[in-house]
Amino acid sequence: MKSIGFIGTGVMGASMVRNLLKSGFSVSVYNRSKEKALPLLEDGAKVCDSIKECVQNQDIIITIIGFPKDVEDVYFSADGVLAHAKQGAYVVDMTTTSPKLSKKIYDMAKEKNIHALDAPVSGGDIGAKNASLAIMVGGDKEAFEACMPAFEAMGKNIVHEGPAGCGQHVKMANQIVVAGNTIGICEAVAYTKAMGIDPNLMIKTICSGAAASWQVDNNGPKMVCDDYAPGFFIKHFVKDMKIALDEAKDAGISLGILEDVYNLYFNMENEGMGELGTQAIIKKYEK
Repeated sequence: MKSIGFIGTGVMGASMVRNLLKSGFSVSVYNRSKEKALPLLEDGAKVCDSIKECVQNQDIIITIIGFPKDVEDVYFSADGVLAHAKQGAYVVDMTTTSPKLSKKIYDMAKEKNIHALDAPVSGGDIGAKNASLAIMVGGDKEAFEACMPAFEAMGKNIVHEGPAGCGQHVKMANQIVVAGNTIGICEAVAYTKAMGIDPNLMIKTICSGAAASWQVDNNGPKMVCDDYAPGFFIKHFVKDMKIALDEAKDAGISLGILEDVYNLYFNMENEGMGELGTQAIIKKYEK
């Protein structure tokens, strides 16, 4: 399978497309804002004017877009993916979205003899550029194995988590850890500043100890120098945490720390900061 239709060329999607092209795949792309996709022409992608043009006759169709409503529109509309994908194609939603929605896509795809996988990712813009994303996959094992060459072009830690929706559940677990970790490094930076210690020195010190993490290495330095450029948008993190909280509520469990972090970010989004990177949470600790 060498032909791919790719929908969503944002902060992460564009880099993922480039890595697929480098691995020898033929890639057609579609983005609602066409101008965001045009730079990919220079890399060898075909830029399409519609979802139909992007997905018809493709072996694999990959989507990585914004919110569950966007996913529903892209998959279920009359002009959407399931209306125009060929029988036997593989549709892979790499958006972080509702596990229930992933199961719905799987069921409706199966009715059309289309194989569906949910495959959310972790690693941000850096992981997308370096083809080192963690990819958490839900769906049939046979479909997972068939799509492995495409996954390997984009990521390093690629795991089949179980049936449809399980990829999304593991991504929720990932985001729960990220929420606590982000606040931890944020408070560490605020603490060292208050104590008159260089926070860059603190980060250099703890990055190889028990507190080591991706957040320390990547977002810690950005917090120190007030770099709020989005590797991952606050508005998308708010969406992810809300999904996790809803799933937890349905399961009858309470996630108190996640709820506290969600409220902080929710307030930032309401204050007009949804387009900033998640490291901008340090603003909440500024005097």
